[in-house]
Amino acid sequence: MKKACVIGWPIGHSRSPLIHNYWLRLYGIAGEYLRVPVEAGALEQFIEGLPASEYLGCNVTIPHKERAFHLVTPADEMTKRLGVVNTIYRRDGTLFGTSTDGEGFIANLASAGDLKLKNQKAVILGAGGAAMAIVGALVEEGMAAIAVANRTLERSQQLRVKFGSAIKPVPWKDRNVALADCALLVNASVLGMTGQPELDIGLGHLPAASIVTDIVYSPLQTPLLVDAARRGHPTVNGLGMLLHQAVRGFELWFGKRPEVTPALYDLVARDIDPGYAP
Repeated sequence: MKKACVIGWPIGHSRSPLIHNYWLRLYGIAGEYLRVPVEAGALEQFIEGLPASEYLGCNVTIPHKERAFHLVTPADEMTKRLGVVNTIYRRDGTLFGTSTDGEGFIANLASAGDLKLKNQKAVILGAGGAAMAIVGALVEEGMAAIAVANRTLERSQQLRVKFGSAIKPVPWKDRNVALADCALLVNASVLGMTGQPELDIGLGHLPAASIVTDIVYSPLQTPLLVDAARRGHPTVNGLGMLLHQAVRGFELWFGKRPEVTPALYDLVARDIDPGYAP
C-alpha cells in the first residue's frame, strides 16, 4: 500500500487527509494519507528517516516549512527563491522539496473565470510564508507591480530583495489608498480567520472590476469577501487554493494527476462548515 502524510505541530486541524484519501478512493489507488504530529525538535529526525520509511513523501505545514527547506534538495528554481517547502517526495533515495502554494493560488483564481494578470497591479496584505509563495507566482505571471502591505514594513522589503523591483513595500497605514489602481486584492494574512482578529480595510479606493480573494478558508466567506461581494467585486475564497495546491503532491506520490471537482469542494466545505449548502 502506498502511503504519504502531512506533518506539523499541531496537526489535528489539517484537511489534507480528507482531500488525498478522497482522491485515493476515487481513482481506486491502494493507498493511505495520514496526519503525523512532528514537534520542532523531531523534524530533522523525521525527514532524515523518510527515505527508509513507508512514506513516499509528505506535506509540510506550520511551523516546519522553512526548516524543512534546509533538510531536502530544492526541486526547482522557484523553491530555491522561496526558501520554503510544503511538499517533499523521494526519487532514487534523494529527498526533494517543492512549494505548491503559488500554483494552487493561481489555479484557484483561474477556476473562477478568465484571468488576466500580465502587466496589472496587485495588492497583497501580509508578508509571511503564504504571501511569499503568492508573490512569487504573481511575478511569474508577469504582473507589473505587486504592492505588499504588512504591519512590519521590513518583511515587505525582504520580498522586494527576493523578487525585485516589481515589489512595492507599503506601510500598513497606507493599505487603503494603495488599492486605487489595483486589479487584484489578496488577503494573504490570517486576519479574518476564525479565532483571529478582524481584517481592518476599507475598499472605497478599489476599482469596480478588481478581483478580491482571501487565502483564509475558515470561514468560507470571510468578512472581506462579504464586503467585496456587496460592492459588486468578483470574489474568490481560499478553499480552492487548499484543494489546488494538493494536486501536484498527489501526482508525485501516487502517480495520478487528480482533478479538483465540485464534489471534492463540497466535501471539504461541509467539513469546515456543517451548515454549508452548495
